Order: sequence, then structure tokens, then C-alpha cells
Amino acid sequence: MFKSRHRLVARNIANVLLSGLWAERAMLLRLQTALGKATAKSQRALIAEVLKANPASYPPPAAELVRTIFSAPSFEKAAASALLSKAPLHMALRPPKFAPTADLSDCDVPALPTSGDVARWLGLPLEHLDWFTDERRQHGRTAIPDLQHYVYAFRAKPHGPPRLIEAPKPRLKTMQKRILHGILDSVPVHEAAHGFVKGRSCKSGAEQHAEAAIVICFDIADFFLTSPLGRVHALFRGLGYPHAAARVLTRLCSTSTPETVFDRISSPRKHTRAALQAYCEPHLPQGAPTSPALANLVARRLDIRLTGLALSLGGRYSRYADDLTFSGDAAFAKKTNSLMAAVAGIVEDEGYALNERKTRVMTSSRRQQITGIVVNARTNAPRDAYDQLKATLHNCRKTGLAAENRDGHADFRAHLAGRIGWVASLNPARGDRLRAMLTEIA
Repeated sequence: MFKSRHRLVARNIANVLLSGLWAERAMLLRLQTALGKATAKSQRALIAEVLKANPASYPPPAAELVRTIFSAPSFEKAAASALLSKAPLHMALRPPKFAPTADLSDCDVPALPTSGDVARWLGLPLEHLDWFTDERRQHGRTAIPDLQHYVYAFRAKPHGPPRLIEAPKPRLKTMQKRILHGILDSVPVHEAAHGFVKGRSCKSGAEQHAEAAIVICFDIADFFLTSPLGRVHALFRGLGYPHAAARVLTRLCSTSTPETVFDRISSPRKHTRAALQAYCEPHLPQGAPTSPALANLVARRLDIRLTGLALSLGGRYSRYADDLTFSGDAAFAKKTNSLMAAVAGIVEDEGYALNERKTRVMTSSRRQQITGIVVNARTNAPRDAYDQLKATLHNCRKTGLAAENRDGHADFRAHLAGRIGWVASLNPARGDRLRAMLTEIA
């Protein structure tokens, strides 16, 4: 009987902690409402023990949380009033309810109050759910490719260690696409974001900064890797999904990388220990269809703060994925040092870090280039990129397509047509000249 009541109280406390925001102060206020304030000090210690046992920024499964509370050193003192009382225990049990917050209530998303509802919506047998959400954290520890949900590949970068691409296998990719198009596409993205947003592009972002006296660009290091998963979970909660359903959606869109994957790197440039540790913790995988949309949405507060900063200094701001761009007139240029210090502080405060080596300050007296687009007078393709493409087309007319296809493109003509299309979108006259050259190639 003694242990039975202890377990009931532990389950009740777990329900209380899971009923709202997963943050220390909010959890303590809910617990004081349920248990009274007489044991507030012990309740604070209990919450600290719970958070230490579950360091992720979003809550653990309910059953795991009950076990943590039951075995916590502060449990009995914190819950003394409920444990010693002979009165029937009033359980904080509420059926899961789909309830979006006011600011996201207009989003047209499916109402899925339980993890079982999520599984059915995804066409996934409920017994397979734990395997794909990796609740037991086995995926990040296995070295067997058949037991991994992702295919891993490394892409060389001009500087630093190679970029890790984590591409989901077909079944998980299908589920992620359903989440992307069935849920995330309905959530509005901040107007400053131009990457991976329908109707926006690198050109639409660059156009805002044309004819500026100064353009200042920053780069966020490891954007997907450092996008806070706690905010991903909070996003799904805000859309209306109860704790369990939001957790399932978060887990399906994130992964933990097996450390053995990094043994495959042939490059002498190795990842730091801190980066390896970040990969081994749950994160947004670069290569999953849901990651760009989620990274944009969880960066909303960053965009709001940086937009406000730019306006306060008389400038403009836009973001294309991990590229942050500011521009303004001569008066704005005089505030460059203040801007740079403020941006660094806001980015760090939002949980990201700047790649300081990629920070660029470009005045109108030199070429101002944003995401590969020149913006000095108007948006345009860089002259050297145009000249290089023109030379390639000229050589193709003389020696044929195959001779110039040094990178082994399956359809080199289509590849050239795509590059020409990009130039034409920025400079139609140049695009017409290049298209004429392409038609002359046998």
C-alpha cells in the first residue's frame, strides 16, 4: 500500500509537470498549486533533479518521468502532504486535448490529440512508433547501417571539416514529407526569412539591399545542428498538439548521429569534440525535408529581434537560411560597430553562434555580394560567374558537351540550362545571350 500510494503520487506529479511549459519556474508554480507551498524548497529540489536526469530541452516520455520522480531523493519531502494524507488522492488526469494557442489558431493543421492519432495519420502501425521515434536512444549508439534511419554522406567545404548530410531512408522520409506538407507548410514564416519559403528566394532577399551605402553579412555556424529542439517541441505544442503527440512529431523530425559515422571521414580536417557531441545529441538533420522549415520557424524570435535592431538603427535586415544580411545608408554605416556587437549578443542569446570568419562588411565602393548575387546597383549575377559560364558554352560549341562535362553531370545540357536560368532571372539580357549560345551547341 505504501509503495502503491507513492507511485500514484509520482504519476500525479508527472501529469502536473507535463501539463504546461517545460521550464523550471513554470513547473514549480504548477507543482505548488498541486502540493501546496509548505514544501516549496523540496519541490524546487525535486524539479532540479528531474531536469538534471532529463537534460533535453523538451520533456521525456511520461513513464520515464514517473520513474525519475519516484526515485528522486527529494520526492518524499516534496510530496509529503500528499503521501501522508489519508484522504483520497485527487489525480491530475486530463484526457489529451488538441488546443492551439491564440497566435497559431488560424493554422490549418490536423487535430491529432494522441501519439496513436499521429501514427494513424502517418499510416504507421502504432507498434512501429517507438522504432522510428527512437525513444530508447538506440539509433545513436548503433554502428549497423541497416539499423540506422539515415544514410550518411560527407561534402567537402572550402574551410573546416566536411559537412555531414543525413538523408532519411524512404519510409521515414515519406513521414517527414507528410509532416512538412500537412502541418509545417501551414505555419507562417517571418517576413525576413527568404530561404526555403514558397514565393521567396535568394533574389527576393537580396533585392532589399540593392543600392545601399553599406552591406554587412553574418553567418550562423551549424544552423540546423544548433536549432533548439526545445523550440521545435514548443512549436508543435503551440499548434495544439498535447505533450505526447508533440514529442512524437519532434522525435520524427530529429536524430542522434552514431559517433562511428565520423570514422568514415577521409579529410584531414576533423570535427571538434564539441561538434561531435552536438551531433550525438538530438538535432535537426541536414538532409531531412522537414529541417529547413523547422529551422526557419524556430528562428522566428531571432528574426523578430534582428528586424527590430535593424529598424532602430535605420537599416534593413533579411535572412537566407544561416546568412544574416543588414544594409543601410551612410548614417547606418556609421553604426557598424554597434550593429556588430548587438548582432553577436542577440544571436548568442537565441542559442546560436556566429561564424566570425565569414562576417563581411561591404561598402558601395567595392562589390557587394549576398548569397551569390551582386547588389551594388541592382541584383545581378557576378561578372566572373557570367564570364565563366560564357567560356564554358563557347568551348562546348568547339569541342562538344562531353568534353566540358568534367564533373560528370548525367545531363550536362540541362545543367547548363539551369545555370543560364539563374543568370537570366537576375539579368534577362545576359540570359538571352547565353541561351542563344546553348542552342548553337550540337
